[in-house]
Amino acid sequence: MDHGGNGNMAATPTTGMDPTMTGMSASATTSMSMSMMGGCKISMLWNWYTVDSCFISRTWRVSSEGIFALSCIGVVLLVISLEFVRRMQREYDRHIIRHATAAAATTINETIGAGKLADEGSPISGTPIPSQVPGFNNASSRLARFLRPFNFRPSFLQQVVRGLLYMVQFGAAYFVMLMAMYYNGYIIICILIGAFLGFTLFGYDNLAPSGSHQETGTSCC
Repeated sequence: MDHGGNGNMAATPTTGMDPTMTGMSASATTSMSMSMMGGCKISMLWNWYTVDSCFISRTWRVSSEGIFALSCIGVVLLVISLEFVRRMQREYDRHIIRHATAAAATTINETIGAGKLADEGSPISGTPIPSQVPGFNNASSRLARFLRPFNFRPSFLQQVVRGLLYMVQFGAAYFVMLMAMYYNGYIIICILIGAFLGFTLFGYDNLAPSGSHQETGTSCC
């Protein structure tokens, strides 16, 4: 009987200490995780962290509300800049197409003029209108139409410039996506504000006369 009573008394303190020990363990785990992250407030769920929140790296740690406000302004400007780079890419595409079209028209007019002079008895010998104008792809194979669905083919240097513009655009869009993955409500609102302002300022050109929307950005951002 005494052994049973002692057993019950021994079990009672252990049961009563379980919540305390659990709380201490959770607190220690939280302290360890916070120290491993440098004291940053990071959550994979929706949050409204301001001070002590971190983004991308430990060095980007918000130490005050003013720094957080500057971070929000920077995010808005980043998304606006992304839309600006997209507009630059579209304008550059239009520029090289206009330049190639003007050059093609000049070549064809000169060829037609030479043919007319030859028909009138001029010593200048006529030449047929070229079937391929530099910069335009007239290949008839299915593979060529699949790789280049449009007739125009930019030069290597022009394609390099287009690739650089796309690289900047893709990098900025990926950075915006990383910021959104912190699930910070303020940052996500800033991303939406930047998208609204950027498209409003630089999106006038991507509506075709037929009413169809011409999009040249990345699929995610």
